[in-house]
Amino acid sequence: MGTTNETLPFFTQFIRFKAQYSDLPTLTFFVVANSIVCAYLILSLPLSIVHIIRSRAKFSRLLLIFLDAAMLALVTAGASAAAAIVYLAHKGNVRANWLAICQQFDSFCERISGSLIGSFGAMVVMILLILLSAIALSRR
Repeated sequence: MGTTNETLPFFTQFIRFKAQYSDLPTLTFFVVANSIVCAYLILSLPLSIVHIIRSRAKFSRLLLIFLDAAMLALVTAGASAAAAIVYLAHKGNVRANWLAICQQFDSFCERISGSLIGSFGAMVVMILLILLSAIALSRR
């Protein structure tokens, strides 16, 4: 999503329309939220490996489950907000005079839709990981 942009010529080569993810604050929030969650998951990986080796650290496991749930909420917020913008980009809104831009900016819309699908896939994986962690903690 961070590299998504497309430029279309308009009548001449000097006048162009450009679409970037940074033009919409919602898509910027989507990129920032996913970046924060990605950094958290990378930083929490060593602690998770320590938990596999030492099985007695229950407090830090509980803390990881809590932080994982908070990161899931952040990903959900970013993906949900971006989904609203992607819907408007595809369908538009006649009452608000918002035109659908996906007829003109094809590759832009394909890329933002693809990154949105990836984010919703990450949400599903995070839900499964949180459930598995909670089940493992409750068994010990």
